[in-house]
Amino acid sequence: MIPTLETERLLLRGIKPDDYEPFAAFSATDAARFVGGAKDGPAAWRSLATIAGSWTLCGYGEFAVEEKGSGRFIGVVGPWFPEGWPEQEIGWIIFPEFQGKGYASEAAARTLAFAYHDLGWTTAISCIDNENLPSQRVAEKLGARRDGEAEFKPYGMMPVYRHLPPSEFFARHAQEPA
Repeated sequence: MIPTLETERLLLRGIKPDDYEPFAAFSATDAARFVGGAKDGPAAWRSLATIAGSWTLCGYGEFAVEEKGSGRFIGVVGPWFPEGWPEQEIGWIIFPEFQGKGYASEAAARTLAFAYHDLGWTTAISCIDNENLPSQRVAEKLGARRDGEAEFKPYGMMPVYRHLPPSEFFARHAQEPA
């Protein structure tokens, strides 16, 4: 039921049991401060299960990001619309040791194309903390612009980056889904 998407360097696939250990390792660090904060092992498992369960509840969800060259699980990215969110979101987490390689932009562009083309979304946002400058740059690279703030329950008011509408996104990125 979960499609596998590809980019030049990445596979975007469903969550696997082997993804737990690297996800838990990331979740236990300060690097998780922009995605709900550091979590212990059981809380990280529940977060990963939530990502996987979104596919059953919504028919879509975030993908595990796998580096093609190494086969390593390097993060999660994709469409997300949990209860308490004001709009449909494209979210991304790339583990720190894989950041700075353009993986977040590559994966987010592919999943935004998926959301627009396959899911029929006509709009998407990304919720990005004021201090998360690398994620702000990813959003801007995709063409998103800061569009005020909105309430993201249970986290409170957060900055919103609004992505380009489908026609503008596809014209700018020439990213027709495979």
